[in-house]
Amino acid sequence: MTDHINDLGQPIGAPLPHWTGARHPCHIGMEGRYCRVEPLEADRHTADLFAAFRQDRTDAIWTYVPYGPFATHEELHTWAADASGVEAQPYFAIVNGASGKAEGIASYMRIQPEHGVIEVGGITLAPALQRTRAATEAMYLMMARVFDELGDRRYEWKCDALNAPSCRAAERLGFTYEGLFRQAIVYKGRNRDTAWYSVLDSEWPQLAAAFKAWLDPGNFDAEGQQKRSLARLRSEHAGA
Repeated sequence: MTDHINDLGQPIGAPLPHWTGARHPCHIGMEGRYCRVEPLEADRHTADLFAAFRQDRTDAIWTYVPYGPFATHEELHTWAADASGVEAQPYFAIVNGASGKAEGIASYMRIQPEHGVIEVGGITLAPALQRTRAATEAMYLMMARVFDELGDRRYEWKCDALNAPSCRAAERLGFTYEGLFRQAIVYKGRNRDTAWYSVLDSEWPQLAAAFKAWLDPGNFDAEGQQKRSLARLRSEHAGA
């Protein structure tokens, strides 16, 4: 809803008199306490990624992405070489600080600096990276780049509506579910109904505070188990 009215008495969106657009993310890396998010380079990252991805003997990690699985090192190298050069969709390798190895990939996509809208996608995590502090930090670093450095207004997450783990991940990371786009695309010879999620710039300060509190080493016990969940910390910071 809006309380902004034009000269004709019609309701209109809130004016943005100082809006000048956001910046393009480009291929610039990010570094945190538990991981590095490096621009994808085929020669540098393929060997690590192939070894990490092969830990999933069922190839289930490739079910809901438009590419993969990759049967050979050469197939993955070819894909990575092609993907790493696409300016419209910068791909990154996620390097797990615990192993020093690239164990996942993610990208920025649907980049619209004029509107301040950008999407995170192409997220594929090897079993060794899943449900780790490094994985969460990688998503935090990419989100922080969008809001703190690029000046975007909206950060999107989209996935196959049948991809329950991705839907849960979006909600855990603080994205708000916005609805279902039925028969949105065709990929791998099948239909995809797409679930849409987003975070807005106005929501980022509280969300960033929750991320920082969750990632603090003091939030984990001697066995590496979290003391407070990200959802609980979001609630606490929202209340504050």
